[in-house]
Amino acid sequence: MAEVTRAAVGLRSERGPVLGSIMLATALVALDSTIIATAVPSVVADLGGFSQFPWLFSIYLLTQAVTVPLYGKFADLFGRKPVLLFGIAVFLIGSVLCGIAWSMPVLIAARAIQGIGAGAVQPISMTMLGDLYSLEERARVQGYVTSVWGMSSLIGPALGGLFAEYVSWRWIFFINLPIGAFAVLVLMRKFTEDISKAKHKIDYLGSALLTIGLSLVLLGLLEGGVAWAWDSSPSVLIFAAGAAVLIAFGFAERKAEEPVLPLWVFRSRTLIGGNLMALIVGAMMMGLSSYLPTFVEGVLGTGALVAGFTLAAMTIGWPIAATMSGHAYMRIGLRNTALIGAVFVVAGAWLTSLLTPGTAIWQAAAAAFIMGVGLGLTSSPSVIAVQSSVGWERRGVATGTNMFARSLGSAVGVAVFGAIANATLANRFATPPADVAGQLPDSLDATSLVLGSHDDSPVATFVRGALYDATHNVFAALIVVAALSVIALLLMPSRTAAEQS
Repeated sequence: MAEVTRAAVGLRSERGPVLGSIMLATALVALDSTIIATAVPSVVADLGGFSQFPWLFSIYLLTQAVTVPLYGKFADLFGRKPVLLFGIAVFLIGSVLCGIAWSMPVLIAARAIQGIGAGAVQPISMTMLGDLYSLEERARVQGYVTSVWGMSSLIGPALGGLFAEYVSWRWIFFINLPIGAFAVLVLMRKFTEDISKAKHKIDYLGSALLTIGLSLVLLGLLEGGVAWAWDSSPSVLIFAAGAAVLIAFGFAERKAEEPVLPLWVFRSRTLIGGNLMALIVGAMMMGLSSYLPTFVEGVLGTGALVAGFTLAAMTIGWPIAATMSGHAYMRIGLRNTALIGAVFVVAGAWLTSLLTPGTAIWQAAAAAFIMGVGLGLTSSPSVIAVQSSVGWERRGVATGTNMFARSLGSAVGVAVFGAIANATLANRFATPPADVAGQLPDSLDATSLVLGSHDDSPVATFVRGALYDATHNVFAALIVVAALSVIALLLMPSRTAAEQS
């Protein structure tokens, strides 16, 4: 194994500048996970493709998730620095392609490239911090990097709305270039490492099968009911092929020397419950991030900036609750703290389902804030429970698997919620009233007529009503997913081994 020792790295690397560059690189990935949410209506108005916009999230999250384990192997083989620089470079190339995209399919393909680059940033950054800092220092510096995610989640939606409303949504991606270039420059000049090479097995077959299988499932979910009927031959064939490939992936992992997704993570109640919780957190976060701005702009008729501040309420509640959870689980335990959070998640989902065309902006923001509080109280304790349930030698794999589960939940969640919204819109547009039938555009892109608009024409009123039905059904589905979080947490033991010792 190519191993980079902390001593070898620390002697010649300037830790302060390197930490700063790692925080900048992390900010790139964190911002692009949320900044596009409030710009989606502007993107759709420019490029069309409303039924395809969930792919902007799903493809980014999918390619990011499936490349994380591979980058971990490459970092051991070739060193942290070249792998991280490669990831940032690919991410910036994808950003340029996103910024110049001339159609929704091109933008989706560019987002896939971004995701491939993003998959290197978070795991390699955390590994580099482990190389540079002692165990006593690591908690503090990782807290700095984690705070970048919190700040980016807070700033991202508002910044996306600001660019979309006053400049252009394309600057959401172009802004990455100077930030990324500065991070690369600092890393090249200030970070040095020694590498001793040895043989290392990379599970290419497992990675390929996982990517293909999940892509087929997402394709079936996002295009079902839109490009073809749910019970049609293409739909059945795509889902069957996806299932077959994922089954083959399971068999491949049993034989792999170093599997991309080790099967022992499915043999512990804590790991199963914690990873299911990560799936649900990812789905809930992206479901709200994708459709609350659409509701606020399309149904309530606000601008992108207001929609961004509405969604930002969730990202205010999240870090506050995550900080509070540390005090709570020391007294009542990790699972009990997470269960309290699950109550808030269910309450927040229920409040979103009560939103109507007459809702005030503050009510939508309050629902998002409560959801954020719940996600903050559930996500941190469940991750810590996963880490505490295994020994040091397996902690990296357990944490990486949990990160993969969350990214997968985000990707699949966007796909499922997108399928619900698209099916609702397709059903409504198939039977329009007589006075708007001849004036309605022949696609789901008719929704762009009402995004950020106060048009009260019969066509706009009908489209606004259809969009309300679509987002309402998504919010109702959030309640079901939120309820599953309680079941996932109850699978976990009341106390992990670390808590009992």
